[in-house]
Amino acid sequence: MSRLLILCALVVTLIVPSKCFVLKTKSRIETKFGFSKEIESKSSYELKNNGMMTGDAIERLGGVESKNTVWVEFQRISEKNEIIANLGQGFPNWKPPPFCLEALVETVMESTNMHSNPHQYTRTAGHPKLVKELAKRYSIHLKRDIDCYNDVAVTVGASQALFLSLQSLIKEGDEVIVFEPFFDLYINQIKLAGGIPVFVPLTFRPYDEKEEVCGGEWVLERHVLEEKITKRTRAILLNSPHNPTGKVFTHEEMMFIVDVINSPRANEHCVVLSDEVYKYIIHSPPEEERIISNDSRNQISTSPGHISIASLPGMWDRTITISSAGKTFSATGWQVGWCIGPPKLILPIHQLLPYVQFCPSTLMQEALARSLPSADLPFQGHSSYYDYLRNKYIRKRDMLVHTLEAAGFAVPDYDRTPGGGFFIFARIGNKLLRALPEEITQQSNHHDNNDPSSRLDWKLCKWLAEEKGLLCIPSSPFFSEEQVKKGVSDQFVRIAFCKMDDTILAAADILKDLSSDSKVRHLQQQNNSLNSEIVLDPLTQ
Repeated sequence: MSRLLILCALVVTLIVPSKCFVLKTKSRIETKFGFSKEIESKSSYELKNNGMMTGDAIERLGGVESKNTVWVEFQRISEKNEIIANLGQGFPNWKPPPFCLEALVETVMESTNMHSNPHQYTRTAGHPKLVKELAKRYSIHLKRDIDCYNDVAVTVGASQALFLSLQSLIKEGDEVIVFEPFFDLYINQIKLAGGIPVFVPLTFRPYDEKEEVCGGEWVLERHVLEEKITKRTRAILLNSPHNPTGKVFTHEEMMFIVDVINSPRANEHCVVLSDEVYKYIIHSPPEEERIISNDSRNQISTSPGHISIASLPGMWDRTITISSAGKTFSATGWQVGWCIGPPKLILPIHQLLPYVQFCPSTLMQEALARSLPSADLPFQGHSSYYDYLRNKYIRKRDMLVHTLEAAGFAVPDYDRTPGGGFFIFARIGNKLLRALPEEITQQSNHHDNNDPSSRLDWKLCKWLAEEKGLLCIPSSPFFSEEQVKKGVSDQFVRIAFCKMDDTILAAADILKDLSSDSKVRHLQQQNNSLNSEIVLDPLTQ
């Protein structure tokens, strides 16, 4: 009998595919949040994820087979092609300032003892020396006394600061408002926390409506924000200066957010997550903010043109301020970020930190703590390192702006439009379109609405990388699917100017060639048109 059973089992194994042997079923389970959801059986999960069983986090990101990010795709393109000028990813390609390097070397080489050893673990919520320095500085920035142990959390970069903020706040089904266009990392971090991104589009206003393609500015309209906030809104994600547009939110726009979050339609527990990693790179301050406001008593530099929303009336208790050292000190690899806020918002992050990593690098935290006071001192002919940094980016921005305009891009006029960060959100003009091969523009006119890579912005950036050696980033990944389908992203490209002069000059040469190509193509089109007219003329025939 037992032999017969074994034989039957072998026959079934040979005949029935293993993925079909487990019946596909659905059931409902009660979640920890008190509502039920439908789940599929193991076999249907496996079919969707190449035979691999995955957890909720992967499912929230769309499964293992979800599309590659723009960064993965353009990294692949850059590896297959010779890139002469990389104006894509937003990190400087030069060293940190000398005082940062010196502080790091001193930290590494300094003798250790039982009370001080930067090669070992430090306090989980932040190295004591660093949190004291941050508290001192933010007490000036936010105009209030910051408790270094209860109001500060140090993280592995600003990305982790945002991740932990969302994890500490969001329950399944909570909504998080995001201003659009947005840094693409925000969306999946919200989803990983179980939240739902709600998009509030910024309105693009061209300078001159009569011109077919011109520069302009992105503005937050109060009524658009009011329409999107509900009792389900748990957080508003603010990024100023803004990636990818370079927008600096004005005081008036900040007050829109303050008014809405305090309105009866908002949830009383709704908070603002304020991403301020570019606060020291405001190269074109808003008109009302163009006064340098350093506190001479403390000798701590502030950031003219920048407004921390936590400093506005009633917002300290409803804001987590997020920042990092990477962009300010051209040291994105140091990976030191932080959160500043009231204990009720920061202590839950303290609770999560040891389960993510025990602590960020002690060496990097100690080196940064030593570097911060040096940044306030005169630097290379400027009043401080921050003043030097701002002027450095103004010069690099202007180097690129003139070349982009000559190539046929429309760019912001920074004499009238506030700007910060190190990106230009350039608009594709007709002059540039004439320089492109017809197959690029024709294919883009017959795009697949569900495939961003078929859009004009993506095809232009791919062509520039493969054919010209210039790497830029298409704007589609910074917009919601709805806006991409409407074609809003088609006309923009994100270009970074946080690069050495040699890189920007190499990009300028490529863009000049584009301008020349445009003239040649225009003459060819005129000749073709003329030839066409001659052929059609009956007298000539």
